[in-house]
Amino acid sequence: MKMENSDAKPSSTPSSPLQKTSSPTSWFSGIVRSRSAVAKTYKSAAGDNFGGGCGPINDKHQFRGVMFKYGPKPIQVAFKTGDYKQQVIFIGGLTDGFLATEYLEPLAIALEKEHWSLVQFLFSSSYSGYGISSLKQDAMEIDQLISYFINKEESEGVVLLGHSTGCQDIVYYLRTNAACSRAVRAAILQAPVSDREYKSTLPGTAEMIDLASKMISEGRGSELMPRESNPDSPITAYRYHSLCAYNGDDDMFSSDFSEDELKQRLGHMSTTPTLVMFSMADENVPEYVDKKALVNRLCRAMGGAEKVEIEHGIHSLSNRVEEAVKSIMEIIRRDGPKGWEDPWS
Repeated sequence: MKMENSDAKPSSTPSSPLQKTSSPTSWFSGIVRSRSAVAKTYKSAAGDNFGGGCGPINDKHQFRGVMFKYGPKPIQVAFKTGDYKQQVIFIGGLTDGFLATEYLEPLAIALEKEHWSLVQFLFSSSYSGYGISSLKQDAMEIDQLISYFINKEESEGVVLLGHSTGCQDIVYYLRTNAACSRAVRAAILQAPVSDREYKSTLPGTAEMIDLASKMISEGRGSELMPRESNPDSPITAYRYHSLCAYNGDDDMFSSDFSEDELKQRLGHMSTTPTLVMFSMADENVPEYVDKKALVNRLCRAMGGAEKVEIEHGIHSLSNRVEEAVKSIMEIIRRDGPKGWEDPWS
């Protein structure tokens, strides 16, 4: 809408400030004209894509994509950059949600160049929900997300990228042999560390494990633990035990497991091309753990998974973003759809 009078004749005498203020087109038309100019500037700089640039990230470092529902729960929302038939699905760790790691922005740009979409999603475990959820629930909702891409977008396959506890989600999901797991072409485990070993370094953990075990034995596994057991989120006795106790459901990457115990937990990963990305300065790994030895043992247990050891990298790899993206893209390019068989044939 343009509030200008093109038929008005120029006045023979200058208007006073009072007359300009009383004009019906003065202040509002000025706002419209200024906004119109800004919009034209953006459009000229970015083609016809308002916001700058035509890729998945604009010049304000904002993600450009599509948000959609993939399941019946209100929390089941996903965001996808790029409109392609292959998707990399990012699965975050405890307390994570959208934009969980700094490497997601450059990863979205790198995937766009290879005609892949990056998918970030929320599920029952996102943010503070992990304490009242489980790996089983996570697996069900991951399967619903993959089913969405198969049925709604004719996906040609997905790669699962797990960060921290998201690695446990991938291992658990692929063990279920769910119907849609056939569409998983590769798995990337970034920072697969032991929650149990980390929690054991915190005061009071042993007493809380005993309490959780007692509650579970009394049939109260779904009841909440005391607030001091897990200050950042309400947590059930079951989930606390799963994360913190020896041989809990979440206990998959601990350094004190024997070779047979690791193989029992991870051996099924041998049927899926897998990359283990380990941060060699991960602050969530106790100092007594030999990281290099652990990485080798994890890879052997998975039937010869590939490994990338990122020197000086911290848990989130926020200090090694470029190396993280490079490592991820190498497996995407090598094990991409050109060499894949149709999972539905």
